Order: sequence, then structure tokens, then C-alpha cells
Amino acid sequence: MNDAVIGSTTASAHQFEAAMRLALRQAAGAGADVPVGAVVLDAGGQVVGTGRNERELTGDPTAHAEVLAIRAAAARLGRWRLTGCTLAVTLEPCTMCAGAAVLARLDRIVYGAVDPKAGAVGSLWDVVRDRRLNHRPEVIAGVLAEECGALLTQFFAGRRVG
Repeated sequence: MNDAVIGSTTASAHQFEAAMRLALRQAAGAGADVPVGAVVLDAGGQVVGTGRNERELTGDPTAHAEVLAIRAAAARLGRWRLTGCTLAVTLEPCTMCAGAAVLARLDRIVYGAVDPKAGAVGSLWDVVRDRRLNHRPEVIAGVLAEECGALLTQFFAGRRVG
């Protein structure tokens, strides 16, 4: 796998594989929801927030894995500015989640599978690198992309059968 680094090159994809495996474990527990998982790491690499999609579970359209992980990290750290933190998520964030990452001042977004239908971190849109915004996190794409994509493929294949 290539180190797919977009933006600055201060970090490599390989150093986030362990975090992506944690995000994959979160995704696997999503039940009836689309299996997307996320973790937020502090500057030292410690997990400070986790989340998995819970829209079906809660009936909340904003209950995306990224938003829940960001909320958990902010609560744990006692601040809304998550400067120095990294969001690792199994699927490229949508516009809402990309916007939340920008507004939380996350230093970096690391994602696995590309989302060509709703991705807002370079695929369909590129919210996080819009020069009109006052914060632009580094983006590292494609970390464990095959594993992340396989989880989604299995989920949707199971929904089409029957």
C-alpha cells in the first residue's frame, strides 16, 4: 500500500494502522447501522474518543461515527478545540463530518475507504481544503482501505440479499 498523503507530509499512513484497526473494531459493532467506526487520538497517540454509526439505533441523523468520536474526545479533554488531535475513520467523512472536523480544529483526518457518493475529503467534495476556511487539517487517505471497504461491501451485500 502506498502512503496516500494529501496536504502536508508530516505523518505517514503506516503510523495510523493501529488506530484504524481500533476504528474497524468500532465499525464492527455498529449493528443495524452502516459499519463506520472512528477514533480520536491526542497528540501523544492515546485514544481520547471513539464512535460508531448510531443513526438507526438512536434515530439521530447526526449520529455519525466521526461526530460521536469528536464529541467524546471534547468531553474527555474538556475543550472543544481538538488541536493536536487526529481523527481516524474507516470511511471518508461526509460534508457534515468534514465540517465538524474543521470546526473542532483537528490537526489531521485519517481515513480508510473512499466514499465516491458522499465523500467530502477529496472525493465528491473537498471541504477540508477549502481555502476560504480558517483551518485545514492534514489528510491521510487509504489507511487499511481494503479492510475498511470490505466491511462496507459485506454489510451492503447482506442487505441486498433477501
